[in-house]
Parts: sequence; C-alpha cells; structure tokens
Amino acid sequence: MKTAGHSEATTRRGLELTPFRGLRYDPDRVGSLASVTSPPYDVVVRPDGLHHLESADPHNIVRLILPQAGTPSARTEQAADTLRRWLAEGILVADPDPGLYVYEQQDGDGMLQRGIIGTLRVTEPAEGVVLPHEDVMPPVVADRAALMRATRANLEPLLLTYRGDGVTASGTTAGVGIGTPAGPGAGTAAGVGVGTAAGAGVGTAAEVIERTASRPPLLATTTEDGFRHRLWSITDPVDLARVQSDLAGRQALIADGHHRWATYRRLRLEHPSPSPWDYGLVLLVDTVRYPLRVRAIHRLLHGLPVADALRAVDGLFRVRRLDAPLPEALAALADASCAGNAFLLAGDGAFHLLDRPDPRLLARTVPADRPAAWRSLDATVLHATLLEHVWRIPEDSPAHIAYIHDTAATVEKAERDGGTAVLMHPVREEVVRDLARQGVTMPRKSTSFGPKPASGLVLRALEI
Repeated sequence: MKTAGHSEATTRRGLELTPFRGLRYDPDRVGSLASVTSPPYDVVVRPDGLHHLESADPHNIVRLILPQAGTPSARTEQAADTLRRWLAEGILVADPDPGLYVYEQQDGDGMLQRGIIGTLRVTEPAEGVVLPHEDVMPPVVADRAALMRATRANLEPLLLTYRGDGVTASGTTAGVGIGTPAGPGAGTAAGVGVGTAAGAGVGTAAEVIERTASRPPLLATTTEDGFRHRLWSITDPVDLARVQSDLAGRQALIADGHHRWATYRRLRLEHPSPSPWDYGLVLLVDTVRYPLRVRAIHRLLHGLPVADALRAVDGLFRVRRLDAPLPEALAALADASCAGNAFLLAGDGAFHLLDRPDPRLLARTVPADRPAAWRSLDATVLHATLLEHVWRIPEDSPAHIAYIHDTAATVEKAERDGGTAVLMHPVREEVVRDLARQGVTMPRKSTSFGPKPASGLVLRALEI
C-alpha cells in the first residue's frame, strides 16, 4: 500500500511531463488578457506594483498569487474564494482536453524564447532529475504551501531549463551555459543570448515545439513591459508521446521558482500517492536553443539608513562615493566585481561602492566547509559577512529585508523609506554551472534568470 512517504527511486527516471487541462481566462469576460497577467509573485514590487496590477483589472491574477487580507489564513481563504468564484462565473475556463502548452515570449528587441508547459513529476534532489541551485527561505515555502493547499491549484509555472540535442535557435550547435551531467545525451543549460527560430531534430520535443508554433495560437497578447506572449496547446497523442519520450532521459535545473518547487515537494509528501500532488506546473525551456538571461536580485534593508550602513563597514571594506547616475554607478560596480566582491549601496541620493573586503573579515565570517567558488560569491559575502556579522540583519525577515529584481525600484524605495539598497552584480553563469555540478546550492536569491513566464496565461486546478 502506498502512503504519504515516498521512497527514493531505485532506477533512474528523467523528466516526466504530463498533459493537463489548463485553466485560462475567457477573453470575453476580462478587459484584456494583458490586463489580467502579472509577473511571478516574487517579482511584483510591493506595494506599488501590487496596487498597479490590482487596478489594471478586477480579475488580475495577482489577486490569487498575492491576496491581500489582515492575516495569513485570511489571505489564503480569500484566494480560494476568489478562485472558486471566478470558476463559477466563467472568468476562468478549463480547456476541454488535456494537453501540453507551447509558450512563446518575444521582446521589442527581437529576443525570442519558447518552451513547453506541463505538469512535471515532483522529485527529490537526491534523484538528480530536477536540480536546485539556490537555498530557500522556510517562511516563504510555508506561505506558498498554505496558498496551494487552500486553492488546490498551481497558479503559476516554475521556470526550469534543460539541455536538448541539436542546433540552437540561431542555427549553430549547442552553446555554453549552465550544465549538469545526467548521463549520455542529458544535462541542463542556461546562458545569455538572443535566439531566432530555426530547425530542430525530427521527433524531438524541439521539433514539436517549433512545428506547433507555426500554427495560429490559442492566445496572443502584449504586456506593458513590451513582451509579446503566445500560447498553443498540444493534444495530439503522437506529439505528446514524442515530447515525453525526448524528456524522459533528461534532467533540469531550476532557473526560477526554488520556493515553489520546495512547496511542491512538501505538498507531495503530505498526500498519499498517487495523487495530483505528485506533479507540479512548470515551464521547461531548452537552453541550447533558447539561452536565458541572468540578472542580479537586489536587497532593500528596512530601517538601516545608508549612513549607519557605511559607518558599520568603515575599515572593513574600501568605500567610494559615486555622484553619478545609476547606469554609471552600475558600470563601476561591474568593473569592481571583476577583481573581487563588490556591492553598491544607495538610498541617500548618492551611490557608495564597497569593494576590497578585509581578508581577515572574510576568513572569520565565511564558512570554510564549502567550495572556493561558493565562498567567493557576492551573495555569500553579503549574507554571511555583511548581513549576519556587520549589519546583523536576519536574511529571512520581511520586516528587515526585501528582495527586489528591479534595480531602479530598489533605489527609489530606499530613498523614499530611508533604508539602504544593496545592489548586486549578476553572478557569472559558469559559477552557477560549476556549483550545480557539485550539488552545492547558492545563497537564496542569488540569481534571476529570465525572461520569466507571465502569470495568468494558463493555470492548473488539481481537481480538474
């Protein structure tokens, strides 16, 4: 008899992607498809971005992924009630047949990304099928788990990468990116680049994706950030079998969504198997064909004025004031990062470049039981040295720290609220690759891979 406990697989299994009946907005019941979408929950800048999305349309997906109420339980109950009401009113409608979904994003500069959305078998890291590269914050996992339990839905897909066979989207052979070995013909990849459509191997997932994308889409919309989004469904049994067969020998790297994947794992263990909780909603992108971009995630330190932050690092880092606009300050940060750990503080109307940390400080504060590449990460030094020992700020307390993807928004909020913005330089992609190969996770919120899938284009209700 199967129970809620799940034993480790005794034989190697790769990615198991299954069709599902997607929930999608009825375009006749909302103002526009663009007005009901949102960035992923952890990218939404709060409160300004949240209020903007709520005002865009009364049915914006942000009301499900970031419900607003007085208590955590009230928030999750509100999301569940909202989802039930939208289903009853026909705002959200289930597609008639189970399928996988081809999803395309393209920006105004011609950057193109295509991937496939489905429900993926949830696995443990020891199985070597889906590999994390960042640590998670338990309170965030608990929050997402409560929301998924209440709604009984996967409201937005994670972004996973895998390394397919064949040519890149620009017609060349496999490119450089983040890779983790999974045996012959398998791996993961993610890099920086721009792709345009080209051929793919016959019978592979890539071939099915490209052929499907040549047809009229189920939906097409352009969001206010300038990205065009298109979605197609794959319901043909032969095409579904081709995709599943191609993915079965591969492994994936979590590019975005570590907390949601950890939530999937927690909920899977809570429910007897087999059950719908054995699978979670993901977007899989072949980064041989469509390399991802990697950006930094910045920190906003509440209640720590810049002057106090600078006073605390006096004598521990070299500090230089930069009276320059943001682009020039970021360029100076990039130059300093080439030589070692560097951070850019803001919030008082200027920028302050911190670099050349005292080696004795690092030796005293950075754990020595990890690989050298991990010990030298900017995120490691920030969390282990600056946050924990110098500024004494808990990394998982929303009252003390916020993680923000938008650089300008981080600076603006620090200046408005009297806090300190800590701007980061993106980690080098080869470092992420090497650590992933070793099974070493980076500090939480170390990277931001993109473009990220828009939330609200297709959802999954576990009981449909």
